[in-house]
Amino acid sequence: MSKTGQQQQQYHNQVTINVPPQLPSKCFDDDGRLKRTGSVWTASAHIITAVIGSGVLSLAWATAQLGWIAGPTVMFLFSFVTYYTSTLLAACYRSGDPDSGKRNYTYMDAVRSNLGGFQVKLCGAIQYLNLFGVAIGYTIASSISMMAIDRSNCFHSKGHESPCRVSSNPYMIAFGVVEIIFSQIPDFDQISWLSIVAAVMSFTYSTIGLGLGIAKVAENGKIKGSLTGISIGTVTETQKIWRSFQALGAIAFAYSYSLILIEIQDTIKSPPSEYKTMKKATLLSVVVTTAFYMFCGCFGYAAFGDSSPGNLLTGFGFYNPYWLLDIANAAIVIHLIGAYQVYCQPLFAFVEKTAREWFPHSEFITKEIAIPVPGLKSLKLNLFRLVWRTIFVIITTIISMLMPFFNDVVGILGAFGFWPLTVYFPVEMYIKQKRIPKWSPRWLSLQILSGACLMISIAAAAGSFAGVVSDLKVYRPFKTT
Repeated sequence: MSKTGQQQQQYHNQVTINVPPQLPSKCFDDDGRLKRTGSVWTASAHIITAVIGSGVLSLAWATAQLGWIAGPTVMFLFSFVTYYTSTLLAACYRSGDPDSGKRNYTYMDAVRSNLGGFQVKLCGAIQYLNLFGVAIGYTIASSISMMAIDRSNCFHSKGHESPCRVSSNPYMIAFGVVEIIFSQIPDFDQISWLSIVAAVMSFTYSTIGLGLGIAKVAENGKIKGSLTGISIGTVTETQKIWRSFQALGAIAFAYSYSLILIEIQDTIKSPPSEYKTMKKATLLSVVVTTAFYMFCGCFGYAAFGDSSPGNLLTGFGFYNPYWLLDIANAAIVIHLIGAYQVYCQPLFAFVEKTAREWFPHSEFITKEIAIPVPGLKSLKLNLFRLVWRTIFVIITTIISMLMPFFNDVVGILGAFGFWPLTVYFPVEMYIKQKRIPKWSPRWLSLQILSGACLMISIAAAAGSFAGVVSDLKVYRPFKTT
């Protein structure tokens, strides 16, 4: 910030401190923004919508690696840790006084207010790397679903024994082209109906997956699977270990929503305090989500046993009704097209803001070109935005084409994001916020929790990278599968 800017900020702070408390307003909150109207129910709905997504598709496979004892137990433990650390994070929404302290509007704001310095840069780097990985994961997942629609129709017309070989590359390229176009729409993530479409699509394919799993169990007339998971012989002992670790990453990915928790909390009205409301909303949403995950993972495993597919809706454990599979996979593609943009917008904004700060006089970076669109407002095109976002989408598409391994990428993303974003930063911020003394029983308990989750993340990452190495030995890029 410039010296003038700092002086203005200092003056603004002085005025804010010296002005007596304002009378309650029907239209504005204590920070001058429009009155927030969110409640336990709206916050719970936002969390459930954010959590239930493509991660649910790999839960049957994850349960199959761990078995009937460890699978549900691990899901329950992840849900408990997610709930507990979310309450710690919710306590950091306001700095200082929990009822009237300064609001933090984003996850990064909370880290900046409570930890500052190097921790902010570290959090930013992890967050943006995670978003880059999510873009790759969504490209892979959407192409697999598009392939599944093609193969489903092929099986329907040519029979289940037909090889129906399909290449994922044309679908990845098509997805990339769509994302390049959408990435040029300013504030795409702010489109009001986008979240409604995403919610409908995610519940559509998740519910279809659950329903097909239940129907398959009824058709089999028995529950498949074992207490210890996939049997030695189907896989080697080494593969069993790596896959078990990878399953931890897949489950962690399914519970990843910490990055948006503060933003959701910022929609809640007060009194009562936002923290109390958010704590109730988090408990309700984690209970609902965990119950849904248990059903999806357990019914999928019960239906297929050791042969549970990595992606429940594309592994072709189900062939009929083929039209229902097509609807589910189309819903996945529609959901991920929008989700890709929503997740990438913070990364896009960061790079473009940094470029403007470094090169404030460059017309290539700052100039907006108005392109008239008949019947609509003129489209503002920025050359730097056009070039940079196009290059970004091309890079994520190429990486996806080089290693289109859904389960491995999901495991890596879950492992990479779980410990730092869901556990480490919330724990450290809470310790700082509540001034918990070092080596006190509370401090030790929180550090033990953080250390244990770090070990889980390392194990999950190791298993997922081992999966990538194993898959690359037999995979030939750009070939039909």
